Amino acid sequence: MSDNAVKQAQEAAAAAAAAAEALQAQAQEAIRKAEEAAALAQRAAKAASRVEERPAEPDASRDPGAAQAGFETAPSSPPQPAASGPLDDAQVAAIRDGYAFEAAALEMGALVNGEAMPDVPVRIPLAMTNRHGLVAGATGTGKTRTLQVLAEQFAAHGVAVFAADIKGDLSGLATPGAPSEKLLERTEGIGQAWSAASFPVEFFSLGGIGRGVPIRATIAGFGPLLLSKALGLNDTQESSLALVFHWAEDAGMALLDLEDLRAVLQYLVSDEGKAELEHLGGLSKATVGVILRELVAFAEAGADVFFGEPEIDTAEFLRVASDGRGIVSLLEVPGVADRPALYSTFLMWLLADLFNDLPEVGDLDQPKLVFFFDEAHLLFTDASKDFLAQVVQTVRLIRSKGVGVFFVTQTPKDVPGDVLAQLGSRVQHQLRAFTPDDAKALRATVSTYPHSGYDLEETLTILGTGEAIVTVMNEKGAPSPVAWTRLRAPQASMSPSPDAAIDAAVAASALQATYGAPIDRESAHELLTAKMNAAAAAAAAAEEAEARAKADAEFAKQQAAIEKQREKERKAAQAEYDRLMKRTSGSSRPRSRSSSSRREKSPLEEVLGSRTTQKVLTGVLEGIFGTRRRR
Repeated sequence: MSDNAVKQAQEAAAAAAAAAEALQAQAQEAIRKAEEAAALAQRAAKAASRVEERPAEPDASRDPGAAQAGFETAPSSPPQPAASGPLDDAQVAAIRDGYAFEAAALEMGALVNGEAMPDVPVRIPLAMTNRHGLVAGATGTGKTRTLQVLAEQFAAHGVAVFAADIKGDLSGLATPGAPSEKLLERTEGIGQAWSAASFPVEFFSLGGIGRGVPIRATIAGFGPLLLSKALGLNDTQESSLALVFHWAEDAGMALLDLEDLRAVLQYLVSDEGKAELEHLGGLSKATVGVILRELVAFAEAGADVFFGEPEIDTAEFLRVASDGRGIVSLLEVPGVADRPALYSTFLMWLLADLFNDLPEVGDLDQPKLVFFFDEAHLLFTDASKDFLAQVVQTVRLIRSKGVGVFFVTQTPKDVPGDVLAQLGSRVQHQLRAFTPDDAKALRATVSTYPHSGYDLEETLTILGTGEAIVTVMNEKGAPSPVAWTRLRAPQASMSPSPDAAIDAAVAASALQATYGAPIDRESAHELLTAKMNAAAAAAAAAEEAEARAKADAEFAKQQAAIEKQREKERKAAQAEYDRLMKRTSGSSRPRSRSSSSRREKSPLEEVLGSRTTQKVLTGVLEGIFGTRRRR
């Protein structure tokens, strides 16, 4: 077969594959529409059955006894058009009135009652968004798009936004959206006058992991409670870590990074430092060993680059652009599944830091900042009671600081009940009930909603993508009617912004000058290293001095022994000399001067008296007594 024929065959195969994919897509779309039609028919049948079950109004013309008994019949009202969905006209009117707020509000979408009703908008009062909220739903039901719609509208109202961009999709906020026939058909159906728009975005990264201005925090600023949660410590280990933080603060040991904490832990169980905490109960070496091992694993998960200086000023997340729109701060968190503890505890630290730093402002017309906590279940997994108590307290009180929090997760059961009780707005996307646990979670979710005209246990399982059950807190603090809502479409791009655009935005950020480069100032590690080095040097000097003293003592002892031996030898030589001299002087007798004759000398006298003998004796004595002059 020729190359041309092969090429034609390949092109034909590609065309056939594309046609097959198109047919498959059309078939799936047809199935989806059929399922929707079946669901609508089922709801219409239920509505019709409810209408048929209603008792008939009495007809006075057929009962003359009624008029005679004094009952007057009301004139018959004109017939009302039957509702096409599960709600009747009165329920639709109640929803219309329930979301007709006078003050500024976020436009969520339009009521769905069989079909979308653009004349019945569903909204959230802007002043109530600091009462927090929940966006929940199964994977692929549109939670991220809902988050984007909310972020866009907050920014447009001048409210700053902070969100974690886990999948990278939210970076599209910096790029205008692209219109399409399908998009415009949807937006027109809900009464949304769609136009492409982009929003001011600041990109951040955890300690420089990924693209964005690095966000860092000090170990001391993080605190023992959050760090214990991140390390997965038990209560005993957590209390020990709190004791270490207490000592470091009192001792002036700055805990800036993981290296500082490791140095303090090792010092406090060393021979030099274990006495530091004796009055406070001391530390167990086994406990410290566990903490050190967890710190190693924590560092390998990327935490070593997050902890340090310069620590981010959380006020940077409350900024407003020059045109009055709120800046959307996006935290890039690549591979969050690999480091869930770091991600969740960092976001909780950020929220706690905002709580500690911001002043009390009471109830504002709109919040200063809205904080979106995506993948919220990571925050509460394996959390201690103390940690959960801190979360509940922070969520309860931070609204008075002008901060709203929206938790984004798959099911409401991912969020503890004490936290759910603090949430004013709920946007519930489709839930799936494939398992008994799913069915149980579905029933539990339904039980938390106010009474409505929906069969929520069924409705929550048939919601389409981009649809949700919504209820919010109205301007009076009461829950609004439950509304099946077709949500608005984002105005910015629903795809990630190009890498080049993100890199350019990060490079142009004014925050790079402040937070771009890490700082390594003197802290606990350096101080303890210097202290340990000084102690080691002092110990070495003491050992050297002791060794020198021992050597000097041994030398003196040897010198004394030598002197003693010399003295002994000198005395022996002197004694021998004295003996010889005495013997020599004793053997010669004095002569009379008058004697004219001279006595002959003996051989010994001649020998001893000779010059040679005298020189020999003198040399011997000088050698013995060490008095010989050395040449």
